[in-house]
Order: sequence, then structure tokens, then C-alpha cells
Amino acid sequence: MAGELIRMKIIRYFALVSSLAAASLLSAQTTSPADGPRGPRPGGPGGHGPHGRGPGGHPVIRTLDLDHNGELSTAEIAAAATSLQSLDTDRDGTISANELRPPLPPRPADAPTPPADAPQRPRPGDGPPARPFSPVMLALDANGDGALSSQEIANAPASLAALDLNKDGKLTPDELRPLPPAR
Repeated sequence: MAGELIRMKIIRYFALVSSLAAASLLSAQTTSPADGPRGPRPGGPGGHGPHGRGPGGHPVIRTLDLDHNGELSTAEIAAAATSLQSLDTDRDGTISANELRPPLPPRPADAPTPPADAPQRPRPGDGPPARPFSPVMLALDANGDGALSSQEIANAPASLAALDLNKDGKLTPDELRPLPPAR
């Protein structure tokens, strides 16, 4: 009887262990968070969503990632100040919040009207800038005003190099990944 009891406990133990192993294998993530169900999102990390307008993620990363492979190479980091100049559409030497995040297109005429009590989303340029949420903007925007001054643009290569956590000379998608929202 005691031998049968021990045998039953061993069977239960192995059933539990194999169930946990199967569950962990099934829930294992096979793609990075920047990947969609069919591979990387268009334009590298970020893709569609709250961290970027449309495909390609944050406009600064799209501008800096010259070969569109989802990471910033040593050469792309070195050329950051020059690359960022393309975002300065009014050529005043600074990149404003509106230049970083162009205004949203107007609502289509046939779009449904939102309920009167629906929360209003802030639009770029409406009031104080939101806290930067990406490591790239946190590194580049030294004074945290939501815009890039000429000095911040000039310091871009050094600021970006500070994000290179593993010191391999490039910024990988993991190092470029947006931070979770502040609580």
C-alpha cells in the first residue's frame, strides 16, 4: 500500500512538472516586443501605436536610422546631428515639438462624432509638452522641454552614445525601446 502511495505521488509530481513545462513553452515569447505576429514592424522598433505616428515609430528614430534596419549603427550615431537637421522644417536651428510630432490630419467629414463626455486627447503644441517617453528623446532633450535646441542637436552623438548599455558602438532595438509610462 505504501509503495502504491509513493508511486501515485511520483506520477502526480511528474504530471505537474510536465504541465508547467508545457505551459512555459507555449507562453514563451518568440518575437521581440517590436515585432508583430509576422516579424518586425515597418520601419523598425515602435511601428504603429502611441509611440509613433503611423509606420516606423518615433520620428527621431526614423530620421536617425538611415538604413531602416531598426537599430542605430556607429555611423548613424556619428551622423545624428546632421540627420536631425532634416526635422527642422522652418530652419530656425531648433526642432520644436510640432516639428517632432506634426499635427494630426483633420477629422474626415464622415467620421462619427465622439460623445460629448469623451476625454480630449492633447494635440502637439496644445499646452506644455508631455514628458518624453522614449530613451532617445530622454537622452537628446537635455532640458526636458519637448524640443531640441541647436546645442542639443549638436550634442546628439554623445547623448545617443550614452544609451549604448552594452558598449558595442550601436543602439539595438532593446536600447531604443520606449519606456513604460510614468506612474
